[in-house]
Amino acid sequence: MSRLLDHIESPNDLHRLDAAQLEQLADELRACIITTTAKTGGHLAPSLGVVELTLGIYRALDCPPDIVTWDVGHQAYAHKLLTGRRDRFDTLRTAGGISGFLKREESEFDLYGSGHASDSVSMSLGYTLARRAAGKDGIVTCVIGDGSMTGGMAFEALAHLGHLREPMVVVLNDNEMSISQNIGAIATHLGRARLDRHYTRPRDSFQEVLERTKLGARIAWAGKTAKESVKKLMVLEGMLFEELGLTYVGPIDGHNIAQVEAAVRAAKESGEAVLIHAVTQKGRGFDPAVKAPTKFHGICSFDPESGAVHVDTAAPPTYTQVFSNAMVELAAANQHICAITAAMAPGTGLEAFAEAYPARFHDVGIAEEHAVGLAAGLALGGQVPVCAIYSTFLQRAYDQIIGNVALQNAHVVFAIDRGGFVGDDGPTHHGVFDLTYLRSIPTMQILAPRDEAELVSALKTAVALEGPVAVRYPRGAGEGVAVPTYADAPMWEHGTGETLRADEGASVAFVAVGRMVRRALEAAELLAAEGIACTVIDARWIKPLDEELLCEAIRTHELIVTVEENTVCGGFGAAVLELLAAHRTTTEHAKTDAAPLADVLVCGVPDEFASQGTMDELIAAAALDAHSLASRTKARLNS
Repeated sequence: MSRLLDHIESPNDLHRLDAAQLEQLADELRACIITTTAKTGGHLAPSLGVVELTLGIYRALDCPPDIVTWDVGHQAYAHKLLTGRRDRFDTLRTAGGISGFLKREESEFDLYGSGHASDSVSMSLGYTLARRAAGKDGIVTCVIGDGSMTGGMAFEALAHLGHLREPMVVVLNDNEMSISQNIGAIATHLGRARLDRHYTRPRDSFQEVLERTKLGARIAWAGKTAKESVKKLMVLEGMLFEELGLTYVGPIDGHNIAQVEAAVRAAKESGEAVLIHAVTQKGRGFDPAVKAPTKFHGICSFDPESGAVHVDTAAPPTYTQVFSNAMVELAAANQHICAITAAMAPGTGLEAFAEAYPARFHDVGIAEEHAVGLAAGLALGGQVPVCAIYSTFLQRAYDQIIGNVALQNAHVVFAIDRGGFVGDDGPTHHGVFDLTYLRSIPTMQILAPRDEAELVSALKTAVALEGPVAVRYPRGAGEGVAVPTYADAPMWEHGTGETLRADEGASVAFVAVGRMVRRALEAAELLAAEGIACTVIDARWIKPLDEELLCEAIRTHELIVTVEENTVCGGFGAAVLELLAAHRTTTEHAKTDAAPLADVLVCGVPDEFASQGTMDELIAAAALDAHSLASRTKARLNS
C-alpha cells in the first residue's frame, strides 16, 4: 500500500485529507524523519515535535497566497517533506543534497534561509509589509520556538508588529515541557483566547471568528475560565504579548491537528496581529528522543530502533571535550574564573563546568549580545569570564565585542568553538569569518591552536593575558596527540610563532594557523618528495603577528604560502600581506642588490558561501587539503 506522503506535493494537498488520514500522514512523516536522520544525522527531536503543528498550520492556510516562515529551521523537516522534497529527503545534510535548514534555492516555500535563531518575526513582518505594498492577498504565519523567544531580536520585532498591528500570525512553539496525562483533553485546561477591545475592532474580533466552530467555541470557553498558563512566568497569561499590541491565544495542544487548524484559521480571518501559544513535546513519537531531547536536538547517525548513537570509540577526544576538561581544571585553580554561554552549554562543553561550579556559570539564553555585555561587566568587576560561543553565533555580538569589551580593554576570554568549517550544518554555521571580523578590532588578541594539546596551552595563555583575547578552535575530533593537564600545559610566548619544519635551502615557507598546520606539513612532505624544500611555521598568533619570524621568512624564501580555514578576505593571509607591504616601505631591502622579497600565496576559504558536506569534502572543495596546497604551490612557483 502506497503512503499518503507519496501523494503530497504541496501543503494545499492536505485540504483533501480527513482526520484519520491526517493522523496517518503524521505517522508517515515521523517514520521518514527518523529513518533519514538515523543515516545522515540532523535535528531530530525538534522536527518530531512539530509534525501535527505543521499539518494543522498548513490545513488552515492556502499556500500560496498564504506563506509560512520557520525560525532557525531546526523544526522544518516535516515542512520539507510536504513541499516537494520527499524524493530527495534521503540526501539531507549531505554534499549536493538538501540542506538541514531552509534554503531559498530549494523551494518556493522556503521564504528565507536561516540557521540563527530569533529572526523569523522580523523577516515575516518584512514580507507582510512588502506584500501589502504590492497589493498581494494572503497572510504570513511564522513559527518560532520558545528558545528563540529569548533572543532580543524577536521581541524587537514583536514590539514593531504590535505597533503597526498588521494582520500576521505568530505561532509560538513551546516544547520546553511535555503535555502530561493529567491534563487530558487539553481544551479543558487551556486555550486562553482573550480579546482586549482596546486592541481590535469589535466587528471582526478574534473571539467572534473563533466561536464560529464548535472546536473554536470550546477553545474560547476554556480561555475565559482557565486560571493558569503553562508558561505563566514567561507570558504572564498573555498580558506581555497583549501589552505589545498582539492578541494572545493559548496555550493550545500543538499535537491536536484540528485544534491548531481552528486557531490558525481564526487568527487568519480575524485580520489582527495574533500570537498563538502551542505546547508541543520535543522528540514526540521516538521514545529515545523524548527521554533525551537535548541529546537528539542535533544528532549524528544512530540506530533507529534503539536510538543508540554511532560513536567512533577509537577517535581522539574532540576539541570541545578538551576545552570542557580544561575549564574545570582552570576553575579549580582560579576562583575568579567564570563561564558564560548563550543557550549552548552542551554544545560548548560547559555542562561539566556548570555542574562543578554552578555559581560561576551563566547561561543567558539565545542572547549573544547580552552574553558579551555581561562578560565585559564581569571582567571590569574583577572576574575572569570565559565566554564560549560558536564562531557563527558570535557574529551577532560584534558591536558588544567592540564597544563593551575592546574599547574598555576588558579581559574577556572568548572561547570560539566551531572555528572554520562545521560540516553538514552548512553555510549558516560555518565559522569562516571570525579571524577577519576580530582582527580589525584594536586591543584584540587572537590565538589558534593547531591541535588539542595546544588548545590547553592557548587557553592557559589567554587567561594569563590582559585585555580581550580570543582562542579559536575547530569542530570535531582532535589530532590524536597526548593532552596535558591544565597545570602541566606550557604557556605560549606572546606573539611568537613556532617553526615545525626547516628544510635546508627551502624556497617555500608555509605559514599556517589552526588545524591547517597539519595540512601544511603534509603538503610540505609531498613537495619534498618532488625536490622542493619547505619550511613550515605554525603562526599560533593571528594578532599580534610574530613579525620578526615572518619578516625573516619573507627575506629568505621565494614563496610564502599562508594557510587558514577562514575567508581569504581580510583574514590571516591578509595580515601577512599587510606586513609584507609595510616591510617593503620601511626597509632599504628593495634599494639594494639583495634577492627580492618573497611572493605570497594566500590559501583560505574562497570569497563565497561554502555548502554542506563532510569536513574533508569541504576542505578539499576549498583547495585546502594537502594535495591541493602542494599543487597550488607548484603552480605559483612555476608562474
